[in-house]
Amino acid sequence: MLSFHSHLKVFLATAPCDLRASFTGLWAAAQQQLGEDPKSGALFVFGNRRRNRIKILYFDGTGVCILMKRLEEGTYRWPQSATESGSKLQLAPQALQLLLDGVELKDAGRRAWYEGAK
Repeated sequence: MLSFHSHLKVFLATAPCDLRASFTGLWAAAQQQLGEDPKSGALFVFGNRRRNRIKILYFDGTGVCILMKRLEEGTYRWPQSATESGSKLQLAPQALQLLLDGVELKDAGRRAWYEGAK
């Protein structure tokens, strides 16, 4: 189980990302697609088109870390941006924890992973 402190900034890319990208590719996506500085200490969350994988990029001051989670069944329910042109959302650390735990952020209820995308 991961825990995130309440002052942590979390940026979620609303558009799907090619998760074959590793450190350099995700670093570039954080800069170019999200318009943020990866060295800021924030978490940068990227998902694939099928919404069954997530990669999180984090710079801890000494190096870059990547955390990846792949669901065995079902999909993540991705939050939508308030604006169509928005390429990112800023999430509270608690919202990221809920997303990783399978809680539907819109309805605030846990959904069965086998339901898949709606």
